[in-house]
Amino acid sequence: GLVVVDEEQRFGVAHKERLKQLKKRVDVLTLSATPIPRTLNMSLMGLRDMSVIETPPRDRLAIQTQVVQFSEAVITSAVELELGRGGQIFFIHNRVETIETVAALVKRLVPQARVVVAHGQMNEKEMEGVMLDFMAYKHDVLVATTIIENGIDIPRANTIIINRADNYGLSQLYQLRGRVGRSNRRAYAYLLIPSEAELTPLARRRLAAIREFSDLGAGFRVAALDLELRGAGNLLGGQQSGHMDALGFDLYTQMLERTVAELRGDDISDETSVSLNLGVDVAISEDYISDMGQRLRTYKRVASARDDETLRQIRAETEDRYGRPPAPVENLFAYSRLRRAAEELGVVSIDRTPAGAAVKLSEKARVAPEKLLALVAERAGATFSPGGVLRLELSEEEQDALIETVHGLLLRIALAD
Repeated sequence: GLVVVDEEQRFGVAHKERLKQLKKRVDVLTLSATPIPRTLNMSLMGLRDMSVIETPPRDRLAIQTQVVQFSEAVITSAVELELGRGGQIFFIHNRVETIETVAALVKRLVPQARVVVAHGQMNEKEMEGVMLDFMAYKHDVLVATTIIENGIDIPRANTIIINRADNYGLSQLYQLRGRVGRSNRRAYAYLLIPSEAELTPLARRRLAAIREFSDLGAGFRVAALDLELRGAGNLLGGQQSGHMDALGFDLYTQMLERTVAELRGDDISDETSVSLNLGVDVAISEDYISDMGQRLRTYKRVASARDDETLRQIRAETEDRYGRPPAPVENLFAYSRLRRAAEELGVVSIDRTPAGAAVKLSEKARVAPEKLLALVAERAGATFSPGGVLRLELSEEEQDALIETVHGLLLRIALAD
């Protein structure tokens, strides 16, 4: 059979798993303008197929988005502008305790506006009546909680005001903004904040992103940034967002890729998982690759590369498309090459130390003993302990190029094929 889950971000993991169990063999199609981080990450890792629909409905216009400090003048201007062109307004205030106060404020500021309130604590019949009356144009302003986040399609409503927008998640802001602009008329979104000084760094980034991603079809980029900000969640549990604190991202990626390959019936080589702690910046900045989706795909391609030739090709394509990579991006490619070499040699971990680096070898490390002893003998301060840890003292110049230095030393002690 086929299970179709619309507005997938509204469902929990348990709900979706229960739907899958309706039949022994069932295909699942999930739809969402902003996939939750866990779902998007599963697609990027190859656990799910993903299609992106970027073509908007005919004659749709991008929503003009403004992030402004809360003021009565802004509210008055926004409401009067929309009323002047015969439209309706959503005013989002997500606290039931004070929603009537906010509705009274709107009535005082714009006396001619017909204002009504809707929230989740109203009984079903009362709520239905309010929404039907608003759809029938019996009211001008709907002051509501986030209960209207999904499933509302009112073409006449083309202005939305979101109070305390700094308290909302990125995907939630995108979904709320999507309640307007559902016709061929220009829509406006006003995100009200207390003041810039009161915003957290994360809130600033969310608001900057929602203002930037105002073009049509930006849902995937919003979801991708949400994945970066909130983390991918727990693949095996119920958390649909959150960063990992028990596994490094490289190890997590390798484990996932290995499991996917096993399920597909691919040959799995017996590789050692390497822990790299080098304290080197290996990020792809927004200044270099501005599109969030392309940035994530580049990370994924680099992490999945299985040999140096593939990495060279990815780097050449990246430079051809975006220009010469800055140092952190070059570090990313060098980091991946080092990880591949360390896995092939049977290295357990490589850590930066105050004096240089420490390389821990596994019992089955593919290292030539005579080459290892020669390296220890020729380098001042180098030691090799019975526990299999090679400690290296590095010059300032070598520490500045730590990834390349360690990579070169590993190749020197490798067992010849």
